[in-house]
Amino acid sequence: MDPGTRYIAHVDMDAFYASVELLRYPELRGRPLVVGGRRRIAQDAAGGANRDPGGTAFPDLRNYSGRGVITTATYEARALGVHSGMALMKAAKLAPDAILLPADFDEYRRYSRMFKEAVRALAPQIEDRGIDEIYTDLTDLVLLRAGGEPDATWARARELAAAIQRAVRVATGLSCSIGVAPNKLLAKIASDLEKPGGLTILREADIPARIWPLPVRRINGIGPKAGARLEALGIHAIGDLARTEPVFLVEHFGERHGAWMHAAARGRDERPVITYSEPKSISRETTFENDLHPVRDREQLSRIFTDLCIRIAADLERKGYAGRTIGLKLRFDNFKTVTRDRTLDEPTRDARAIRRAAGECLKRVPLDRRIRLLGVRAGSLVKSARESPADA
Repeated sequence: MDPGTRYIAHVDMDAFYASVELLRYPELRGRPLVVGGRRRIAQDAAGGANRDPGGTAFPDLRNYSGRGVITTATYEARALGVHSGMALMKAAKLAPDAILLPADFDEYRRYSRMFKEAVRALAPQIEDRGIDEIYTDLTDLVLLRAGGEPDATWARARELAAAIQRAVRVATGLSCSIGVAPNKLLAKIASDLEKPGGLTILREADIPARIWPLPVRRINGIGPKAGARLEALGIHAIGDLARTEPVFLVEHFGERHGAWMHAAARGRDERPVITYSEPKSISRETTFENDLHPVRDREQLSRIFTDLCIRIAADLERKGYAGRTIGLKLRFDNFKTVTRDRTLDEPTRDARAIRRAAGECLKRVPLDRRIRLLGVRAGSLVKSARESPADA
């Protein structure tokens, strides 16, 4: 075995938000379900509703009106052509009978903490990559138990990954897919190969057969624009990219990105699993289903504004930080976005202090158009004790 071989796992929760909702509404299992929007969506009086066998009514997409987007969808809904990031209006045309539920991010964050704690109990070397995915370095755990034979080490890696899947299921009632590979790039691709509930071991020798036939967009870091440019150059599959001369890629994509593309297509990635990093800021924002008028909808805007500040304060409290800079973000109906900041004399995690500072920022913005998005941010973070003078 190469002494430099690493065993990196990417743990990805399956249809996470929708799966959490199905724990609350098990009667919806097996039916197309999408999650979107940030509040309970009122059923149009003229619209229909899906009902479970017990008679409970759930809103469907058929008569949806608004500009919300899909946060996630069950695999049954995905089979109808809808997917995360799609406008709900478009999804309604593809899957009018799909159930529509609003997102409950507080509940999703709670389940996120539960699944990460379950993984950390077995594999402490964790890199947090978002609410529903993590990387974990299994190398030390594998080598400690498996000796030096390659077959034994990869078998041990599979055992550890299976144990992680079971622990997540016990802790949350949810399923996850895991890819184990020599690096983060391959592990992330592998975790998506056998969803849902998959466990994929991907060795370096497996790259030509399992990775090269995939579309280039399956490489994390090649987005829609780069993917379209590669397609125009006749580079469709990852294998095409791997066989392309690096000088050609550098010519079309620049020295750094072109060289990275070629290395990624060949499964090369030296990035470590980063187990800890200090956050630079904590923010909360919401996009409204319909634009709100700064005068006629002032009361509603005020409630939402205050709620954002309360949530920021709770996030700071939970994570043990206080913020010295409070920021405001507004996006208007013409898509113009403005930001304002206010630096405090002392860092705070008190909701009232955050609300006052954000309100002072708001006074510096001309409110002459309808508002599409509202956000609040706490920056210049410092570690905070449970009690501090700034919060008094």
